[in-house]
Amino acid sequence: MMSRVTRIGRPEIRRVVVIVPSAFTLGNLFFGFWAIISAFNHNFTWAAWFIVFAGILDMLDGRVARLSNTGSAFGAELDSLVDVISFGVAPAMVMYFLEFSAAGKFGWVICWIYVVAVAIRLARYNVMHDQKPTPGWFTGMPSPSAGMMLAVYYPFSQTTWYQASLAYLNLQKEGLSVLMVVLALLMVSTIKYPRLPAIGTRSIKGWFGIVVHVIILVGGIAFPEHFLFPLGLFYMFFGIARATVLALQERGDAVPIPEDTVIEPVRRGVHRFPGERRAVGDHRRQEDDE
Repeated sequence: MMSRVTRIGRPEIRRVVVIVPSAFTLGNLFFGFWAIISAFNHNFTWAAWFIVFAGILDMLDGRVARLSNTGSAFGAELDSLVDVISFGVAPAMVMYFLEFSAAGKFGWVICWIYVVAVAIRLARYNVMHDQKPTPGWFTGMPSPSAGMMLAVYYPFSQTTWYQASLAYLNLQKEGLSVLMVVLALLMVSTIKYPRLPAIGTRSIKGWFGIVVHVIILVGGIAFPEHFLFPLGLFYMFFGIARATVLALQERGDAVPIPEDTVIEPVRRGVHRFPGERRAVGDHRRQEDDE
C-alpha cells in the first residue's frame, strides 16, 4: 500500500517542480506589465523597481529550471516572450513617458528601435540555444541587464548627487537617446558579456562569486538609487573595453607577409608554402616549361 502511494505521489511532485519555473516567469510578466501601467501613470520610481523585480524573477526561473532539471522548450519560449515585454517594452515605455513623449512627432522611434533590438536578440538566442555557447559568457549584452539599467536611471536621476552635478549639464534627452541606441547595438552585437560567477567554497572562483553576489546584494538593498545605475554602466563599458582590448591584441599579433614572398598555387598535387621561396622570374619560367 505504501509503495502504491509513493508511485502515485512522485509524478505529482515532479509536475509541481516543472510548474515552478513557469510560475517565476509569469511573475516576471506580472511586474513587467505593472511597470508599464506605473509609467503611464508617471510613477517612474515604482516602474523602475517593478522592472528590477522582474529581473530577479527572470534570474530565479532559470536557476530553478537548471537545478531541478526541468527545463523545456515551452519554458524557453515563454521566457523569451515575457522578456520582450519586461525588458523591452516596459523600459521603452518608461523612457517614452519620462522623456520622449514631448520630443515631437517621432519621439517614439528611439524607443521602438530599442524594443526591436530586444526582440532580435531574444530570437537569435533561441536559434543559437542548441549550439555550444561560450561557458560563462553571453553573446551580446543580455536584455535584462539593458532593461534594468534603463529603468533605474530615473531613481538615480533623483539622487542629491545627480541633482548637484550631472543635472546641470541638461543633457538628459540627448544622453538617454545615445544610451538607448548604444544598448540596442550592444544587444545585437557579438561582444561577450560575463555571466554572474558561480558560488562555491571549494575554489577561488567560487569565493569570488560569493564576494560579487554579496556586493550586488548589499549595494542593491542598502542604496539602490545610487548603486544600480552605475553598476549597469560599469557592466556595459566592461564589455566594450574588453572587446576593444582583444581587437587591438589580435591586430598586433597579425604577422605581415613580406612583399617579396610569393605564395604559389597548388599544381599537379605539389604543395608549396611561403617558406619555399623562388624568384619571380624562375617561377614564371617554370610555368612556361610546363
